[in-house]
This record gives sequence, C-alpha cells and structure tokens, in this order.
Amino acid sequence: MSDLHYDVTGSGPVLLVLPGGAGHPMGLGPLTERLAAHFTVVTYDPLGLAHGHLGEPVADQRVADWSEGAHRVLAEVLPDGDSAYVFGTSAGGITALDLLARHPDRLRHVIAHEPPCVTLLPDGERLRTELIEQLDAARPAPGTPMAVFLAHVLRPFTTYRPPAALPRLTIAAGTDSKGQLLYRTAEFVAEHTGAACTEFPGGHLGVLEDPAGFADRVRETLLGTG
Repeated sequence: MSDLHYDVTGSGPVLLVLPGGAGHPMGLGPLTERLAAHFTVVTYDPLGLAHGHLGEPVADQRVADWSEGAHRVLAEVLPDGDSAYVFGTSAGGITALDLLARHPDRLRHVIAHEPPCVTLLPDGERLRTELIEQLDAARPAPGTPMAVFLAHVLRPFTTYRPPAALPRLTIAAGTDSKGQLLYRTAEFVAEHTGAACTEFPGGHLGVLEDPAGFADRVRETLLGTG
C-alpha cells in the first residue's frame, strides 16, 4: 500500500495542488472544485493530516522530502512521458519551487504563490525571526494543522533558497498583500529565479478568501502557457 496521501477530482491535464501550512488541504474544496472543470486536480497531503494522521507525532520537515513525495505522486498519476501543471501556495509554493528544480522534465508550468523564502531578502534573517515570532504568538491548540506548521514546518521551510533561473515558472503575489513581507518576498523570488511575477486575488490566504476568482486566475495563467 502506498504511503502517499492525495485526492483526485476532475478531468483534463493534471494539475498538482500543494497546499500551504502543514499541507492539510482544509478549505480548498471550492478552489479545487472550480479547477476540476478544466484539470485533473491532484491535491497532495504530504503528512496525511486529512487522511487519518492528524494528532500523530510529526518530526521536523524537510522541503526535499515534500518535493520528492510530490514527484512520487506524479509518478502514480501521470502516464510515462507526460507532464503536469503545479500550483503551490505558501509552504506548498516552496515545495513547488523545489520540485521544479529537481524534476523540471515532469512539469509543464509551475505557479508558486507567495512562497516564504524570506532569507533571499537582504534583511532576510531578521525578517524571518520576526515572522516566526509573530506567528508563534498565535499559539494555536496543540494537535491542529496550524500547530504542526508552527512546530515543524515554518522554521525549516523559511530558510529555503531556490536555485536561480528556474524554467516555466510564475510567481504569484496577492493584491491584498501589497506592502507586506510576503509580497516583497515574492518579488525577490521572481527576480532571483527569472520568473514573471503577477498578482492574484486576495492576500496570503487568497485561495480561501476568493476561491472562484483565484481558481480562474490559476486557469488563465496555466492554460495561457500552452
């Protein structure tokens, strides 16, 4: 039995969706349902939190492990020689960047939405510390996806630095994120990788704030790339 956890809906070209936070796809139903009219949407749950593993012990996470898991998912759902579109947001955006760096031959085009690669910024180490302190202050109840994210994902993922000159990549920043750290970070990631930077509806949680508008922007961006 596979140790991979993912859900599939819709038909058309494969679109791998990499959620943010601890990878739990909670709240993404309206987004994936709208995308399913145009894509075979494969939503990856790297820790299996939505598949019966919430509350189990979790180790500190590695970006490489999440991206290799995503690659294994593609191996299960993609015919030999075919390639997939990828959309990742926040921590999932970082996973998408690493997946593209490691396995570009399997990907048609990637959208990374506000990946928090804050150490790319000139003052990144200070800003990373401030971001961690700010989010830690929320102190969610133990055993929740947010608690898993804060304890085991946030720190290792925000040190990730993507390679330069990644192909077939779009960096997305929320229109409501202007003036905020992760909008600025998105601009730096785009410059570093040579990717286009474009605005998507909402803020950092645009996938939840305006799922219909966000899904339409994903569709326009990906299908417009060929």
